[in-house]
Amino acid sequence: MQSYSAVSYRVVKCVALFAISIAGCQPRNVPGERPKLPGRYTETITAKSGEKISFEMVPVPGGTFLMGSPEGEPGAEDNERPQHKVCVAPFYLCTTETTIELFLEYYQETMSTSQNASYRQKKSTGRSRSDVDAITGPTPVYGDLTMGYGKKHPAVGMTWHNAKTFCKWLSRKTGREYRLPTEAEWEYACRAGTTNIFGFGNDPKRLADFAWYEANSDGEPHEVAGKKPNALGLYDMSGNVCEWVNDFYSPDAYRNAAKESPAVNPRGPTTGSSQNAFYRQVHVARGGDYTGLIEELRCAARFFEETWWRDGDPQMPKSRWWLPQMDLIGFRIASSINPGMLKAQEKQNDGQK
Repeated sequence: MQSYSAVSYRVVKCVALFAISIAGCQPRNVPGERPKLPGRYTETITAKSGEKISFEMVPVPGGTFLMGSPEGEPGAEDNERPQHKVCVAPFYLCTTETTIELFLEYYQETMSTSQNASYRQKKSTGRSRSDVDAITGPTPVYGDLTMGYGKKHPAVGMTWHNAKTFCKWLSRKTGREYRLPTEAEWEYACRAGTTNIFGFGNDPKRLADFAWYEANSDGEPHEVAGKKPNALGLYDMSGNVCEWVNDFYSPDAYRNAAKESPAVNPRGPTTGSSQNAFYRQVHVARGGDYTGLIEELRCAARFFEETWWRDGDPQMPKSRWWLPQMDLIGFRIASSINPGMLKAQEKQNDGQK
């Protein structure tokens, strides 16, 4: 890895032919005109206590971009290359990482103890047994789920499987399908319509305005949305905690994706690296965390689960739900914008003319 120099950091410009094209991967109403997307919305759930918990979702316009790092970008790793053209459909992304207060509600409603399972089966909810089983959640956490942080801090220490199960629960809870973003969606949203090294620009001196990282975090994660958002209104896309994405990790993923031009809505490899059994099940995380160095906060920087992430788990075999004491990893949720939503928005637009 090249060392990062804040004094002599060279801005690497992409070829104009491959500059971000917002026009790609989406239908058009009029030639040359991008269709209007549904607006941002607030989702609110009611906890068992009666408390209201809300989060914001913003639309991310579809488009084509260059995924990965160009040759010569300081701090870049081999697994970020080759840079390749990717087409992403419109989607929604949460403005923040999933918070402890929301994740705690999921945990309390779905925790897989004998008592809870019996209780859920006896409840008269009108759901079938398969519906209940679909949102059966994690086993009791080893230690404190909050790790001592407040309810507006990002939820941390869950495995990829746990984050995916949360999305199933939230989908059932709200009636709207939620999921983890793909790795391509995540990087596209982080870049926010630019070819910059960071989500806000190219000057590392501005990082402290947008990110909690090694230089300013005081060694711990912070409440979400404590820094400036990027141009799409997304907070903490760099730093604070790493974020699970949907894709399996493979060091060859980009080389394979580059064979298509462009790769359309890629979802990554069907399994992880084949080096050994552990790495066949490993998934990608993005964004860097509060301990991160400057080069780890780049839009193109990739991370993946490593064996030491489970060192805090005394169980054998290791839990499929928890990464105890791993306050470096969390996630944010996404939701697809389907054609029906675009048609409804188009009809609304026509009615306003």
